[in-house]
Amino acid sequence: MKIAFIGLGNMGGGMAANLAKAGHEVRAFDLSEEALARAVEAGCIAAKAANFAVHGADAVVTMLPAGKHVTQVYEESVFGTAEPGTLLLDCSTIDVETARINVANAASYDLVAVDAPVSGGIAAANAGTLTFMVGGTDEGFARAEPILAAMGKAVIHAGDAGAGQGAKICNNMLLGASMIATCETLALAQKLGLDPQKFFDIASVSSGQCWSLTSYAPLPGVGPVTPADNGYAGGFAAALMLKDLRLAMEAAASVDADVPMGSKARELYEAFVEADKDGRDFSAIIQTLQK
Repeated sequence: MKIAFIGLGNMGGGMAANLAKAGHEVRAFDLSEEALARAVEAGCIAAKAANFAVHGADAVVTMLPAGKHVTQVYEESVFGTAEPGTLLLDCSTIDVETARINVANAASYDLVAVDAPVSGGIAAANAGTLTFMVGGTDEGFARAEPILAAMGKAVIHAGDAGAGQGAKICNNMLLGASMIATCETLALAQKLGLDPQKFFDIASVSSGQCWSLTSYAPLPGVGPVTPADNGYAGGFAAALMLKDLRLAMEAAASVDADVPMGSKARELYEAFVEADKDGRDFSAIIQTLQK
C-alpha cells in the first residue's frame, strides 16, 4: 500500500518506520530535514513537500502537534490532492471539535477520514506497540485497522468521528491525575520512613495499584526501568501532558462536566512546566512534591 506520512517527530518517526518495516511504500514528509533523513534510513521515501507525499497515496497518516496544524495540512496539501476514496488517518492529539470538522470536510471531498490518537509514548511508537483509539464510521475503521495494526498492539473503535480524541483526552486526564497521586503517595511514604521499593512491593499488589506506579514508577530504582532512571529524560514530556490536560478541560467545559481532579492536575502541571526548563518527563513532577 502507498502511504503518505506527514509529521516525523518523536512519535511519528517510529510509526512511519514500522509501516515501512511492514512492507508499505511510505512517502514521508517533515519540515525537519534531520527527521526526514532518519525516516529514509528506516526505509521511507522522502517527499519534498506534503502534497507530493499525498499525491497517488492510498492512505494519508498525520502526526502533528495541534489541531491547527492538521487542519492546515488537510486544507493546503490533502484536499484537492488526494484521490477520491483515499483514507485519512489523523493520529495527532487534538480537540474533539476540530477532529469532527476535519472528518466532515474530508467527506465533502469524497475522502474517508478517521481520528486515531495514540497511547504508549516514544518507546511504544518505536516498538510498534501503541494503542490506537479510533473515531469514525465502520467503513473507516475497517480500512484503518490493518494500517494501524502495523504500528500498534491494540486498535479499538471508540465510536463516531471525534470519539478517538475524546477517549484519548479522558485517558490522559486519568493518567495525569493518577501520576500526581502516585508521586505524592511515594513522597509521603519516604517521609514516613518507608523504603520506596518495599512500599512499591506492597502497593503494586494491593488496592492502591495503578499503571503510574507499577509500569511508570516516578522514582529511580523502584519498579521497572522508567524515565526516572534516566534523569527523567525521554518518555512523555510534561509539556505534552499539560497540552492534553488543557484539551480535557476544554472538552469538559463544552459539555458542562465537573472534573475537579483533572482541573487540579492541570493547575499543578502548569506550575511544573513553567518552572522546568529541561523538558523533562511528566513523572518528574514528584520532585516538586518531595520538597
